[in-house]
Amino acid sequence: MKEIISSLDIGSSTVKLVVGEVYKDEVNVLCVSEVKSKGIKKGIIVNPEEAIVSLKELFRRAEETLGINVNKVILLVPSYYSEFLITEGSVKIDNEDGIVTNEDVINSLQACVQNKVPVNKEFVSITPIEFRINDEKKTNNPKGMKAKKLSCKGVLSIAPKKNIYTAISLLENIGVNVVDINYGCVSDYYEFKTKEMNTKNTAVINIGEEKTEVSIFKKGILIDTENIELGGKNIDRDICYIYNISRTRAKELKEKFALAHKRNASTSWSEDVLNNEEEAIKINQYELSEIIYSRVKEILELAKKQINILTKLEISYIIVTGGSSEANDFGLVVNEVFGETTGLYKVREIGCRHNKYSSVLGFIKYYHEKLAFRDKIAYTVTEEEQNELIINSKKTSETSVLGKIYGYFFNN
Repeated sequence: MKEIISSLDIGSSTVKLVVGEVYKDEVNVLCVSEVKSKGIKKGIIVNPEEAIVSLKELFRRAEETLGINVNKVILLVPSYYSEFLITEGSVKIDNEDGIVTNEDVINSLQACVQNKVPVNKEFVSITPIEFRINDEKKTNNPKGMKAKKLSCKGVLSIAPKKNIYTAISLLENIGVNVVDINYGCVSDYYEFKTKEMNTKNTAVINIGEEKTEVSIFKKGILIDTENIELGGKNIDRDICYIYNISRTRAKELKEKFALAHKRNASTSWSEDVLNNEEEAIKINQYELSEIIYSRVKEILELAKKQINILTKLEISYIIVTGGSSEANDFGLVVNEVFGETTGLYKVREIGCRHNKYSSVLGFIKYYHEKLAFRDKIAYTVTEEEQNELIINSKKTSETSVLGKIYGYFFNN
């Protein structure tokens, strides 16, 4: 059985589905499907009728590419009004050998959650901080140890039900089941984390289309998160307002012509553009970059302040990601605000080399690691569907590059 996982991100700008195989802790991307969002605002579904159109088209494209139905996913959910609680639970070890098993570990995690979730909230995740054997010895992995009692201390994450149930209900309506949920910030962390980060404190800043999410991780565990109501759309609006052009044209200029920092921008390079009155105007790269730089710097400075509000811990690493971070020379603004030691992290997976995919890719890695800790194989594509996928790829292998890629990933 191969670990093939379908990860879904219902974003404000686009809805993204990535199907990947985890092999040696790396993700091989098998399929990327992306469509423009409808009926979705700041990651929350506000118009189910429009949103379901986007979702149906998203899965249609993925299934057309893969040649199989995608009927199970792991789902990213919004972090608005989330809460993080330190909680504890314990279980008795009652097997004959008195050895802690995988089932005992899962039961101790469940004990941390039991009766701790308010009726208006929904359980998102429980992350263990430490386990204790017989209320004495502390360990990160108690499996195989002799004990009469196993206790667990962890961080319980909960969110408003409305953040979760609308999306799950819509997916069920189109025949797709959700097998796990988590926040985008957790997934961003797992996309870029290193062994050193798991021993230090890290801040994650994801600059999305309509909001910027700032999150704090203490030794790899999410302890708090907050959203700033500014994002890539505000940069586009600034350009639209100043030059009186459409948002589509503004976005195109931002991505293909301008720079995020004015340092390297040219004062002599201009683009000829028609404004909304059909008048020909010239847009200078330096002046346009100045507009973008001003807004990007504002967002990063607000994120920096938010980090100081969320925690008094010393932050050793700062991860800046999200679709807006792909702007040329964005790293220069990051260094200006946070210092020269802060680097801009980049998604490296072939087929998804863009920071807008950091959350959806990172969730695949998180899900794999989560189930590996529980001695389980992570997958959303069943063995039967995997066999069908291999057969379909062999049929196309002689005539398509995609078929050759499938053959590389799937054939022994």
